[in-house]
Amino acid sequence: MRRAIAGASLAALVLTVVVAVGAMASEAPKATNIGFVIYTKSHSPGTLNARWLYSTEYSGPGIATGGPREGFAGRYHVRYFLDNGQFSDEYELTIEKTGDSYKATWITDGNVSAVGVGMEVEGGLAMGWRRVAD
Repeated sequence: MRRAIAGASLAALVLTVVVAVGAMASEAPKATNIGFVIYTKSHSPGTLNARWLYSTEYSGPGIATGGPREGFAGRYHVRYFLDNGQFSDEYELTIEKTGDSYKATWITDGNVSAVGVGMEVEGGLAMGWRRVAD
Protein backbone atom coordinates (compact mmCIF):
# COMPACT_ATOMS: atom_id res chain seq x y z
CA MET A 1 0.00 0.00 0.00
CA ARG A 2 2.79 2.41 0.90
CA ARG A 3 4.52 1.65 -2.42
CA ALA A 4 1.34 2.52 -4.31
CA ILE A 5 1.00 5.83 -2.46
CA ALA A 6 4.71 6.63 -2.99
CA GLY A 7 4.42 5.70 -6.67
CA ALA A 8 1.35 7.89 -7.11
CA SER A 9 3.08 10.79 -5.32
CA LEU A 10 6.17 10.44 -7.51
CA ALA A 11 4.04 10.33 -10.67
CA ALA A 12 2.17 13.47 -9.58
CA LEU A 13 5.48 15.25 -8.88
CA VAL A 14 6.91 14.30 -12.29
CA LEU A 15 3.71 15.44 -14.01
CA THR A 16 3.83 18.77 -12.14
CA VAL A 17 7.47 19.36 -13.19
CA VAL A 18 6.75 18.45 -16.84
CA VAL A 19 3.76 20.81 -16.98
CA ALA A 20 5.74 23.64 -15.31
CA VAL A 21 8.72 23.25 -17.68
CA GLY A 22 6.38 23.16 -20.68
CA ALA A 23 4.66 26.34 -19.51
CA MET A 24 7.99 28.13 -19.03
CA ALA A 25 9.19 27.07 -22.48
CA SER A 26 6.02 28.36 -24.13
CA GLU A 27 6.48 31.73 -22.37
CA ALA A 28 10.09 32.14 -23.62
CA PRO A 29 10.61 34.90 -26.19
CA LYS A 30 10.99 33.80 -29.79
CA ALA A 31 14.03 35.98 -30.48
CA THR A 32 16.98 36.56 -28.19
CA ASN A 33 19.22 39.60 -28.20
CA ILE A 34 22.29 37.60 -29.17
CA GLY A 35 24.22 37.75 -32.43
CA PHE A 36 27.36 36.17 -33.81
CA VAL A 37 29.68 37.15 -36.64
CA ILE A 38 32.85 35.73 -38.16
CA TYR A 39 35.09 38.16 -40.03
CA THR A 40 37.67 36.85 -42.48
CA LYS A 41 40.31 38.78 -44.40
CA SER A 42 39.43 39.62 -48.00
CA HIS A 43 41.93 39.69 -50.85
CA SER A 44 41.53 43.50 -50.80
CA PRO A 45 43.65 45.13 -48.06
CA GLY A 46 41.56 46.71 -45.28
CA THR A 47 38.48 44.67 -46.17
CA LEU A 48 36.78 41.94 -44.13
CA ASN A 49 34.16 39.47 -45.31
CA ALA A 50 31.46 38.74 -42.74
CA ARG A 51 29.11 35.87 -42.05
CA TRP A 52 26.59 36.84 -39.34
CA LEU A 53 23.44 35.76 -37.55
CA TYR A 54 21.06 37.39 -35.10
CA SER A 55 19.12 35.11 -32.80
CA THR A 56 17.97 32.16 -34.90
CA GLU A 57 15.89 34.29 -37.23
CA TYR A 58 18.27 36.36 -39.38
CA SER A 59 21.59 35.62 -41.08
CA GLY A 60 23.64 36.49 -44.10
CA PRO A 61 26.87 37.86 -45.54
CA GLY A 62 28.46 41.26 -45.07
CA ILE A 63 31.48 43.32 -46.01
CA ALA A 64 33.56 45.70 -43.89
CA THR A 65 35.74 48.22 -45.75
CA GLY A 66 38.21 50.97 -44.90
CA GLY A 67 40.09 49.08 -42.21
CA PRO A 68 43.82 48.60 -41.65
CA ARG A 69 46.01 46.64 -44.06
CA GLU A 70 47.14 44.29 -41.27
CA GLY A 71 45.26 42.66 -38.38
CA PHE A 72 41.61 43.09 -37.41
CA ALA A 73 41.73 46.06 -35.01
CA GLY A 74 40.62 49.30 -36.63
CA ARG A 75 37.68 51.28 -37.98
CA TYR A 76 35.46 49.99 -40.76
CA HIS A 77 32.30 50.83 -42.65
CA VAL A 78 30.25 47.62 -42.65
CA ARG A 79 27.16 46.59 -44.63
CA TYR A 80 25.20 43.43 -43.85
CA PHE A 81 22.76 41.57 -46.08
CA LEU A 82 20.21 38.82 -45.54
CA ASP A 83 20.75 35.37 -47.06
CA ASN A 84 18.32 36.27 -49.86
CA GLY A 85 20.58 39.20 -50.87
CA GLN A 86 18.34 41.93 -49.43
CA PHE A 87 20.13 44.77 -47.58
CA SER A 88 19.87 44.46 -43.80
CA ASP A 89 21.95 47.01 -41.84
CA GLU A 90 24.86 49.44 -42.12
CA TYR A 91 27.23 50.60 -39.36
CA GLU A 92 30.50 52.23 -38.51
CA LEU A 93 32.41 49.42 -36.82
CA THR A 94 35.29 49.85 -34.39
CA ILE A 95 37.31 46.77 -33.40
CA GLU A 96 39.81 47.11 -30.54
CA LYS A 97 42.34 44.49 -29.46
CA THR A 98 43.02 43.97 -25.74
CA GLY A 99 45.55 41.22 -25.11
CA ASP A 100 44.29 38.11 -26.87
CA SER A 101 40.68 39.31 -27.04
CA TYR A 102 38.77 41.93 -29.01
CA LYS A 103 35.88 44.22 -28.33
CA ALA A 104 33.69 45.80 -30.99
CA THR A 105 31.24 48.65 -31.23
CA TRP A 106 28.68 49.07 -34.03
CA ILE A 107 27.61 52.71 -34.43
CA THR A 108 24.66 54.22 -36.32
CA ASP A 109 24.22 57.99 -36.66
CA GLY A 110 26.75 58.58 -33.86
CA ASN A 111 24.96 56.25 -31.41
CA VAL A 112 26.15 52.86 -30.22
CA SER A 113 23.78 50.26 -31.65
CA ALA A 114 25.56 47.06 -30.58
CA VAL A 115 28.58 45.86 -28.60
CA GLY A 116 30.50 42.63 -28.74
CA VAL A 117 33.53 40.61 -27.73
CA GLY A 118 35.57 38.09 -29.64
CA MET A 119 38.79 36.28 -30.34
CA GLU A 120 40.86 35.18 -33.28
CA VAL A 121 40.11 31.72 -34.56
CA GLU A 122 41.70 29.82 -37.40
CA GLY A 123 41.09 31.93 -40.47
CA GLY A 124 39.24 34.82 -38.84
CA LEU A 125 37.80 36.80 -35.97
CA ALA A 126 34.77 35.33 -34.17
CA MET A 127 32.57 37.74 -32.21
CA GLY A 128 29.46 37.48 -30.10
CA TRP A 129 27.37 40.64 -29.85
CA ARG A 130 24.13 42.16 -28.60
CA ARG A 131 22.09 45.22 -29.45
CA VAL A 132 22.22 47.84 -26.70
CA ALA A 133 18.66 49.14 -27.23
CA ASP A 134 17.05 45.74 -26.49
